[in-house]
Amino acid sequence: MKSSHLLLAAVPFAILDIWYTGIFLIWTMKISAVTYLILAGLLPIIFHYSYTIQKKLLFLNFVQWPLKTNFSDPESVGLEGARNFYLHTDQQVKIGAWQILPRSLLNNSIPATDEAYQELLTNSKHPVFLYLHGNSGNRASSHRVELYKLFQDLDYHIICFDYRSYGDSDVVELSEMGVVMDSKYVLEWVLKKVNGTVPVFVWGHSLGTGVSTHVLALLAAENIQPTGLILEAPFNNVADEITEHPFALIFKHLPWFHWIIVEPFYKNNLRFESDKHIGKIECPIMILHAEDDGVIPLSLAEKLYQAAMNSSGNDTDRIQMIKINSSYGLGHKYICRYKELPGIIKTFVAKTYGNLVG
Repeated sequence: MKSSHLLLAAVPFAILDIWYTGIFLIWTMKISAVTYLILAGLLPIIFHYSYTIQKKLLFLNFVQWPLKTNFSDPESVGLEGARNFYLHTDQQVKIGAWQILPRSLLNNSIPATDEAYQELLTNSKHPVFLYLHGNSGNRASSHRVELYKLFQDLDYHIICFDYRSYGDSDVVELSEMGVVMDSKYVLEWVLKKVNGTVPVFVWGHSLGTGVSTHVLALLAAENIQPTGLILEAPFNNVADEITEHPFALIFKHLPWFHWIIVEPFYKNNLRFESDKHIGKIECPIMILHAEDDGVIPLSLAEKLYQAAMNSSGNDTDRIQMIKINSSYGLGHKYICRYKELPGIIKTFVAKTYGNLVG
């Protein structure tokens, strides 16, 4: 009898438990539905109509790393023989930059003054590399510093800088033409400084490949070009890069994806159409891309390479692409650690400059 009473007493609690479980599941489903509506509906609509959000996501200039960098002291990030300086563009934008000396010029007899460093650049006997970085961070970011050191060990001069609103450059509204004009000014300044006495190479990484191809296309219209262009981890255009980016996997299957996400960039002139610009560039071009790049798929670099080949008449002597096996684990940022890279760069420099003077 006692067990029967206990069983009957437990029945209401069992019913309540089922009821509460049902309520919990309903609320969970409602929260999930609301979350999905926000992610798949409200946020994309806000994104579509917000030029500010589009720029922030493309340029990521608000991601400042390393933090609290003392740009006036390049030694604080491990660089030897480097000076900090500023250029003021014809658009009145102050650009923060570093000049890093070749390894053979690192000695105590060189005064650490702007005048001495500028004279070394003007009278340089070493190839000069102008580095255009990708989005986020600044010219002091660790993977960039690694590459500067590689250039330095190869005995090259290096100029690196931050676009407007990056690093300690002036905070000015970002746009594709804004960063392109900043970079064009710096490249023209370098070319005037060396005055044709040594080769000048432009090295762009990630978003910097979109900037550099646009810059060189503009200069080509003025019959000005550097000695060579190296594109590290490039994409062909912003539309394809957005579509293939890992963050797009949540939305790209939805029918409104292209209209909501991709088209606004083009309407707001955030295009970085390297596949169109590259056909106007006449100097030799080398593309470097890691097969395991998780930010910019190898396929986009291959599309850019094909566009370059199509416009050059399949000139494999002027256009080359090097794919780095995924087994090295270099991803998007660390091609600088590829053991074959120093030899690849030296060969490109020697061949390119040899053809130029020959």
